[in-house]
Amino acid sequence: MKKLLASTLLVALAGCQPQVAEQTGEQVQQAKVAVKSIAYPMTRKDDQVDTYFGTTVADPYRWLEDDMSEETGAWVKAQNKVTFDYLNQIPYREAIEKRLTTLMDYEKVSAPFKEGNYTYFYKNDGLQNQSVLYRVDQQGQQEVFLDPNAFSEDGTTSLAGVSFSKDGSLLAYQISEGGSDWRKVIVLNAQTKEQLEPQLVDVKFSGISWRGNEGFYYSSYDKPEGSELSAKTDQHKVYFHKLGTPQDTDVLVFGGTEAEKHRYVGAEVSEDKRFLFISAAVSTSGNKLFMRDLTKADSEWVTILDDTNSDTDVLEVKGDTLYLITNLDAPNKRVVKVNVSDPRPQNWQDVIPQTDNVLNVATGADYIFANYRVDAVSQVKQYDFEGNLIREITLPGKGSASGFSGKKEQDTLYFGFTSYTTPYTIYSLNPKTGESAVYNQPAIDFDPSQYVSTQVFYTSKDGTKVPMIITHKKGIELNGKNPTILYGYGGFNISLNPGFSSANAVWMELGGVYAVANLRGGGEYGKAWHNAGIQTKKQNVFDDFIAAAEYLQSENYTSKDYLAIRGGSNGGLLVGAVMTQRPDLMKVALPAVGVLDMLRYHTFTAGAGWAYDYGTSEQSEEMFKYLLGYSPVHNVKAGVAYPATLVTTGDHDDRVVPAHSFKFAAELQAKQAGDNPVLIRIETNAGHGAGTPTSKIIEQYADIFGFTLFNMGVQQLP
Repeated sequence: MKKLLASTLLVALAGCQPQVAEQTGEQVQQAKVAVKSIAYPMTRKDDQVDTYFGTTVADPYRWLEDDMSEETGAWVKAQNKVTFDYLNQIPYREAIEKRLTTLMDYEKVSAPFKEGNYTYFYKNDGLQNQSVLYRVDQQGQQEVFLDPNAFSEDGTTSLAGVSFSKDGSLLAYQISEGGSDWRKVIVLNAQTKEQLEPQLVDVKFSGISWRGNEGFYYSSYDKPEGSELSAKTDQHKVYFHKLGTPQDTDVLVFGGTEAEKHRYVGAEVSEDKRFLFISAAVSTSGNKLFMRDLTKADSEWVTILDDTNSDTDVLEVKGDTLYLITNLDAPNKRVVKVNVSDPRPQNWQDVIPQTDNVLNVATGADYIFANYRVDAVSQVKQYDFEGNLIREITLPGKGSASGFSGKKEQDTLYFGFTSYTTPYTIYSLNPKTGESAVYNQPAIDFDPSQYVSTQVFYTSKDGTKVPMIITHKKGIELNGKNPTILYGYGGFNISLNPGFSSANAVWMELGGVYAVANLRGGGEYGKAWHNAGIQTKKQNVFDDFIAAAEYLQSENYTSKDYLAIRGGSNGGLLVGAVMTQRPDLMKVALPAVGVLDMLRYHTFTAGAGWAYDYGTSEQSEEMFKYLLGYSPVHNVKAGVAYPATLVTTGDHDDRVVPAHSFKFAAELQAKQAGDNPVLIRIETNAGHGAGTPTSKIIEQYADIFGFTLFNMGVQQLP
């Protein structure tokens, strides 16, 4: 079943060769003297102590969790002043920003998608803070349909999703303000662009699925007491909004009972408008699945799955046959079919059986496109709905392919292809013949032939072979002195697939090496790979990352003095854990929006839903001790020389609340030995990352790259 989600602009970032004024070694040395002794802001310590299974744990910076307090706000301002005073003294920081600006200044266009009588697409002219939604009518006339750059003066209000009614005549779109996960929903007449009713508010973690033209289903939580950015949200619900009626009269469709809480609930109406499907989960792994016949008044819920032991999604409905993609009894996933009269698992029949490679699927033009992940790169096969192989789709090379989705009646589909050296390019595909052609290739002054990506398999601590892709300019000397960023994630069944970034292109252009390790905890090799890095096996993820760093050093790509480790969100936890366990391994640490207080993460926003991956400090004494053993906030030790550290977060991050980063930075600043700086860069009016304006992205990367190179002792840019 085609997902009723927005076609997202897949932005491909690229690089060129601007001239940069060289800085002398004397200038760099003068700057180092100026910033060597940093006067960190005073961070008050309280005597807060918590007791877990008879063990007391101090939490002296608990007060930083209060994002509504004036004291926390003053602390943020004081920390940012110190941080930006430092960053502004890096002699080549401005040159890096100019280079990033040049490389990002090119037109980015999405694949087109048809809704009603119009064809829509997203486009960014180059440096626009937000991409603009355009449309073309049947006469070929083009116009701006929605311009998010007009939503706010500073570009921090973004378009967070669009959903058209089945006939394309109505649109409900979501906006995010300041990067928050809380959304507002605005309903338009798609023909006239007239707003039809007051906006809906307090919508979170929600798709929008229309029921004909009478209204739509959406999901949200009750607005929490206290701070909406940090207070716990623990009961997700599905509502039906009837067009033209007040939001406070919306009907609760699913959820809301104390007997059975679900933290993530989503609703979707089948393309034929017959069925409503509900997916309900208590964590980020595993879901229940229910359906209801919308053609019959007061029809009962039919259970497809009544437990959360698998990840199962509806793919398509054809007549009375329901198609699902699932990892139930298939860790690498399979496609199954079942009659809607009794859709329980015992009646499922394989359409595309499980293979040795992880499966993701899309449907379009009445075909199934199986996108296999083979050692973290894409292989795509086309099937009919009986499971017959039609062909393997020829891809431009080794990298990541995405797309292939569309309506049943479409005669042209689109897919995108990218790698660490290939800018994101869109291809049109004839699903009848399998022939493809370039639809849109960005005009970027970047020459992939001057760079090389190599996949290696290194050995982790317990003997596990782990893949890593290393990308850099051709011809670099393996002398241990190449500035290197090692990036990782390792969690939530998420795979790090090859993808181009102009920011990384700048890094490589400057002579840097960019390495991405596909750690356990991710989804590169299916559910077994994921489960090998969760709860009391989480140390496997950190060991995999440590082994990646050791491999890069043993092969002379880099050395301790030229290695930076970087990751965001769960990857921020990765960086925090590895830098506290092995501070001798790297010169620079770059934890972004990280989950860093493992004893309390589940008490904020929707954090309790991450327990499948992490466990919680309340679940058992064993789990508490395990979490305490690696929790970055709790493992900073006095007198240890930690690497130069730039913690980054956003003050409106209501997914991983910034208190994690605040407390970690405070601990590091209080206990750091030696001269390596410990700074925290707090982006104001920004969240977890989605919808960040282009201007802020450029500034962030300039600061990160400048900080990294400066602390590696790089004296001038090439």
